[in-house]
Amino acid sequence: MFDLTDLLFLSVVVLAAAALWRAQGVREIALRAAKRHCDEMEVQWLDGSVALRKVGLARNARGRLCLARAYLFEFTSTGDERYFGSVDMVGHQVRTVQLQPHRLQ
Repeated sequence: MFDLTDLLFLSVVVLAAAALWRAQGVREIALRAAKRHCDEMEVQWLDGSVALRKVGLARNARGRLCLARAYLFEFTSTGDERYFGSVDMVGHQVRTVQLQPHRLQ
């Protein structure tokens, strides 16, 4: 019926699917953080998306090793020029949200 290689293959597929599902959840948190920060800073968030820029390891607030992800997004303050912002995540926690220096209206 099933041999060891089938079980190993199935395990790898399930683990990969779980990792992708979890990564999508972290991306959704980064999306909400970017939108919220743009609203607070009274700038327009462009494209409604974030792009994964970097993945690494970092320690969370409890000292545990977690995946650290950096996401980029674009915003405008004047409607004419695009600027970059970033969301840095450690695990499922937002560490920082920053906006590139930009013109005020």
